[in-house]
Amino acid sequence: MQIPPFLKKGNSIAITCPSGYLDKEVALEAAEHLKQWGYKVCLGETFNKSDNYFSAPDRLRIKDLQKFLDDPSINAILMGRGGYGMSRIIDQLDFTKFIQNPKWIWGFSDITVLHNHIQTNFGIASLHGPMCSSFTKENVDKDFLKSTKLMLTGKSISYPVTISPHNIPGKAKGILVGGNLAMLAHITGSDSSLNSKNKILFIEDIGEHLYNIDRMLYNLKRTGALDNLLGVICGDFADTEDTTRPFGQDIYEILLHHFSNLNIPVIFDFPSGHIEENYPICLGNIYEMNVSEKKIKVICVF
Repeated sequence: MQIPPFLKKGNSIAITCPSGYLDKEVALEAAEHLKQWGYKVCLGETFNKSDNYFSAPDRLRIKDLQKFLDDPSINAILMGRGGYGMSRIIDQLDFTKFIQNPKWIWGFSDITVLHNHIQTNFGIASLHGPMCSSFTKENVDKDFLKSTKLMLTGKSISYPVTISPHNIPGKAKGILVGGNLAMLAHITGSDSSLNSKNKILFIEDIGEHLYNIDRMLYNLKRTGALDNLLGVICGDFADTEDTTRPFGQDIYEILLHHFSNLNIPVIFDFPSGHIEENYPICLGNIYEMNVSEKKIKVICVF
C-alpha cells in the first residue's frame, strides 16, 4: 500500500460533498477550523445545490470531486458528509492523475465506497474519519479531532478502547481495510469490492435491523471476504433495531456468530463510526492489535 504525503502547515485541503446533502454553513465552519490548524481550504461547488437527497446533481458531484482529484495543489480532500450517492458516480471518475499524485481521501460512511475503490484498485491508503459536522466549537478541543490532525501529519495516536467481555484475545499485524458494513455488502461484486484477504477487517454501521446485519455478514462470508482474516475490529453499531418478532440475538451475538470460530483476535466497541467522538483510522495502512482480558492495544504503524 502507498501512503499519501502527510500534511504540513500551509498545505491545501479541499472540501466537497459527493454524496448526501450538506448545508454550506456546516462546511464553512469546518473550513474555519481547518484554517486554524494551519491549512489552506478550498470549498467545492456541491453545497446548497440540490432540493433532494443528494448534495448536487450527479454531474456536478462528479465534476467537483474530479477537479480535486486532478489538482496537484490539493493535498487532502475532506468529504462533507456520507449518506448515499458515491456509488452513483464512482464509475465515472478518472483516477489517472490521482494515482500520479496521491492525496488523502478523508471521510466515512458512504465514502467507504471510495476508500475501497482506491485501495482495491490502486493500493493507496486513505483516512476513515470525522467529516464536516464534527468541526464544531464544542468538539474542537476533543481528543478525536486532535487525533485526526495528528494522523494526517503522520503522528501516532492512542485509541481509548474499553475492555469488552466479548473481545477475543490474540495478536495480529497487517493492513487494515473495511468501513461501513452496509457499503461493504453493497459493493460486493463491483470494481470497488472489499479486498480483505490476509488483512485486518474494520466494520461499523448505524440504524440497521439486527437481521440485516446478520444478512450483510453472510453476504460477505459467501464471497470469501471473511476467509483468511488476520483480525477484526468492530466499531460502533449505533441505533440498531429489532423486528416485532425478535431476531433472537443481540449485536454482539451476531458478530460473534460470524467471527468467533476464525481463531483470530476480535475487538468490540472500538471508538469509530457513526458516533460523536469518531476516532480516525488509516485504512490501507499497517495496524497492530494486541487483545487480552486486561488490556487492548491498537497501533497504526506508519
